[in-house]
Amino acid sequence: MTDVYEKVPVFESSRWLLRFVEKKDAEDLLAVYGDKMALPFFNSDNCHGDNFYYPDLERMNKAIDFLLYSYKEKFFVRWSILDKLTSSAVGTIELFSRKAADAFDNCAVLRLDVRSDLENACALSDIASLVVNEAKALFTSEKIITKIPIFALERRSAFEKLGFEKSEEALIGADGWKYRDYWVL
Repeated sequence: MTDVYEKVPVFESSRWLLRFVEKKDAEDLLAVYGDKMALPFFNSDNCHGDNFYYPDLERMNKAIDFLLYSYKEKFFVRWSILDKLTSSAVGTIELFSRKAADAFDNCAVLRLDVRSDLENACALSDIASLVVNEAKALFTSEKIITKIPIFALERRSAFEKLGFEKSEEALIGADGWKYRDYWVL
């Protein structure tokens, strides 16, 4: 398999297209990261205080610049989720390999951010299923983890359908903080 940091694969279904995030996605993604109803579902654990709320185009553009920089530095890969029905970006999905001295060592971390109107089990499982089977190989990881807050019932249903199970373990952040609500495949 090609190194994900040399060439980002594209994933596609009849409804969704996942491709590497681009500057031109900023306006569409503003509807995601400026959506206060979507904000509680974003996983900002261990992100140095960034909660991923970008209420204006300037801030969204800076965020995309950071995503592109992070890819170049091999920190993580962020795909834009395109709805083929509307030809617009409706969210992003991020993956990276985590090395740590806790229960989540050698894991691929999956972050899935969508507009609040897509925070439903059907859309979430359809989107996540495009990358879940590839994530372990792409990031040479033994397992995949994702955060599902206790109130995220639709998200829980979507990831249970994909085989994820709730973990009682905490993810220990770089600052020693214990983050909870992780699910594992």
